[in-house]
Amino acid sequence: MDQIARIWWLILIRGIVAVIFGILALIWPAITLLVLVIFFGAYALVNGIFSIVAGVRHNATSRAWLIISGVLGVLAGIVAFVWPGITSLALLYVVAFWAIFSGVSEIVAGIQMRKVIENEWMLIIGGALSVIFGILLLVWPGAGLLTLVWLLGIFAIIYGITMIVLSFRVKKLPATA
Repeated sequence: MDQIARIWWLILIRGIVAVIFGILALIWPAITLLVLVIFFGAYALVNGIFSIVAGVRHNATSRAWLIISGVLGVLAGIVAFVWPGITSLALLYVVAFWAIFSGVSEIVAGIQMRKVIENEWMLIIGGALSVIFGILLLVWPGAGLLTLVWLLGIFAIIYGITMIVLSFRVKKLPATA
């Protein structure tokens, strides 16, 4: 538990980055595709790196899921940067699949963390929101990029808030001898 409490700040930064990303997406709804790709790529890359670091430092059974989620985030970020001219529909699918896979890994990690922390439901809720968001994007792909920007912004803010709350819960874990 001491190791988890020491990395609380990684979860906090992850949440803050998500909230900032969400606000920027909502402030500029008519954002160009290139800027959206850059914002998404940066967010996915940072989120992925922090998940990998948390997975490497975390020695519980959820370690593999954190690392898998992180690798998927890094790959999604790289795809966004390597192909900035990607079409809105292709970007929509990249975002949708990334949200579903990272959400499932967070749900699994949250369930496995039940033995270690209380209120692990925040991680499970964050994961569920991610999965729902990804499924909605797959079900209505023709809704357009503007809808994607709004959905992505709202999702990122809600998700970021759940990660911020989780970080303070993790910070309060007692140190073990």
